[in-house]
Amino acid sequence: MDKKLLTIIVPCYNEEESLPIFYQTIRDMEKEDKLSSVDLEFVFVDDGSRDKTLEVCRNLHSQDERVHFVSFSRNFGKEAGIYAGLEKSKGDYVVIMDADLQDPPAMLPEMLTYIESGKYECVATRRVDRKGEPPIRSWFARKFYKLMNKISSADIVDGARDYQMMTRKVADAILSMKEYNRFSKGIFGWVGFKRKWLEFENVERVAGETKWSFWKLFIYAIEGIVAFSTAPLIMASIFGMIMCLVAFIFIIVIIVRTLTFGDPTNGWPSMVCIILLVSGIQLLCMGVLGEYLAKAYLETKNRPIYLVQEEE
Repeated sequence: MDKKLLTIIVPCYNEEESLPIFYQTIRDMEKEDKLSSVDLEFVFVDDGSRDKTLEVCRNLHSQDERVHFVSFSRNFGKEAGIYAGLEKSKGDYVVIMDADLQDPPAMLPEMLTYIESGKYECVATRRVDRKGEPPIRSWFARKFYKLMNKISSADIVDGARDYQMMTRKVADAILSMKEYNRFSKGIFGWVGFKRKWLEFENVERVAGETKWSFWKLFIYAIEGIVAFSTAPLIMASIFGMIMCLVAFIFIIVIIVRTLTFGDPTNGWPSMVCIILLVSGIQLLCMGVLGEYLAKAYLETKNRPIYLVQEEE
């Protein structure tokens, strides 16, 4: 009986130090027969790296014919890297991993066991702690997951990672979603299928530095909210109705006060504050609307999700 093929997809951005360690770790697992039930294929996606990541990919390809790589013409982001890896993959099973070993390779045999049992179409992972992260970043991350689950239809678990193994059916379902503005965690939850969650404790990077600053994570969170929820638009409408009601009440108060005390000019400082508040809310609502219009604008351009410079 022929073995199933497992494709390991690794999006890479400036990972020249981590990539050889990652590859050797998987090879060591093979030598220990921990992955003996499947044949392996590697797909490294170089997301416009500025170091020698592409050169490392070429060297690994020359040493091992199972290693394939896709190199982008510039940095398109991890979402594009995941999509490119799925397109390039040929495996019956597919697993998405980071090169820095923060996604523990030791979990692969357990993930395979659940997938091969036929009870699950996908085995996903989540971190149960955030050791090593700044407290404020961890707090915002937890709040983001709670907010997303309340305002969107996607099932996004707190601490969920992109590290997950899936069948070809799930991979093809994800590939069928060709939107330009991608938020993979939401897409994984939106497609559904039978999913098993595995938990693990946070692991430090084996080499290199994280590419995710607080600001980048904040922008990523905004992208996720806009991609999978229209709640901000509803909130903007509610803000508008509330301010109309407040304005109407103030008009009545001003008329009554003028008729009673005959002093229409009194209270101009508070009026200035109210004008500034209302103007701020208007700009906020316009910004929310503009964000959705911008996403629609980018989708209508029908640009490719990524452009390839070199692949093997």
